[in-house]
Amino acid sequence: MIGLQDVRDAHARIAGRILRTPTIRSERLSRVTGADITLKLDNLQAVGSFKERGAANKLALLTDDERARGVITVSAGNHAQGVARHASLLGIDAVIVMPKFTPAAKVTRTAAWGARVVLHGLSFSEASVHAFELCERERRVFVHPYDDVAVMAGQGTLTLELLEDAGPLDVLVIPIGGGGLISGSAAAAVEMRPGIEIIGVQVENYASLAGFPADEVMPPGGATIAEGMAVLQVGRRPLELVKRHVSRVITVSELAVEDALTLMAEAAKQVAEGAGAAALAAILSNPDMFRGRRVAIPVCGGNIDSRILANTLLRTLLRDGRLLRLLMEIPDRPGVLADIATIIGESGGNIIEVSHQRLFATPSVQAAHLEVMLEARDPEHAQQIEHALRERYVVKRI
Repeated sequence: MIGLQDVRDAHARIAGRILRTPTIRSERLSRVTGADITLKLDNLQAVGSFKERGAANKLALLTDDERARGVITVSAGNHAQGVARHASLLGIDAVIVMPKFTPAAKVTRTAAWGARVVLHGLSFSEASVHAFELCERERRVFVHPYDDVAVMAGQGTLTLELLEDAGPLDVLVIPIGGGGLISGSAAAAVEMRPGIEIIGVQVENYASLAGFPADEVMPPGGATIAEGMAVLQVGRRPLELVKRHVSRVITVSELAVEDALTLMAEAAKQVAEGAGAAALAAILSNPDMFRGRRVAIPVCGGNIDSRILANTLLRTLLRDGRLLRLLMEIPDRPGVLADIATIIGESGGNIIEVSHQRLFATPSVQAAHLEVMLEARDPEHAQQIEHALRERYVVKRI
């Protein structure tokens, strides 16, 4: 079991190797949520994630013999880059085992820090088995992503800085994957701010603590935008601290994380990955629980694929009505497209995409189907545009 002193020692040990990231109050997020929101911006770390804190502390504690033997870990993302970077800084040979499906950008960024990347297996479990085999064969030191007291203490330095830099707080809301961040944070917080509430967050497909404080369940797994939290079971050591210090665990949906990611970008001007927006998703999904309270959340990572970010923003805009997809049945005669464009333009809408189908989609040869995607200022404006079109055409929102 680790405590505040372990976290303080870790912070002193890794000073100068990790960035003391800003702690800021977000006025716009506070207005939207009704809570007083403080952000800890660890998406600004060199590898874009808090994960390098734990990796830096673990590697700094290795003996000369262990450094000479080299290290190995298994990861599909942020932990891999953290180990690779700090092994490079310390002159330690590093091997990173990643599943074959790992996005090329993450593989490239990890290799760029000087580590040898081994792609093996179709799943994280298969990659893990291979990593342990290599570890034994090459006599390397295994750096566990979360179930390691040195890693836990290192991750807790995020909350150590947060509590030193923030004003009075009532609640910490922290995402849970393997549990390294929330356990290290709890170790620091309960001694620095006695009485502060610590709430954990998991995504639906990986909600192993859905019945908390009852025993863990085996979640279904599967695809999630919060891949940094895609861990089927919390580590044994982190779970001890979670059970001791965490008051509750909130489960959030995929759509809630998408909405939070978009709000983080628009309101806080921060690019977050899914896990980095999960705490905000918990607040948005449970407004009564947090309204009027002083809440701190870590933007714990910003490594999101550009395509996924773009698609998420567009999906959110569609859901809240700022993007409209309209299907119209129109007469097939000259001037109709110009008329529709005029109605949308005079209503203040912005046409993004048009698809015009004459031959196959309509019951009459004298009619056509027109699919239009357009941008509105807000949901009310979207309704005004739709109403103006309905006065002349049959319109269906899709």
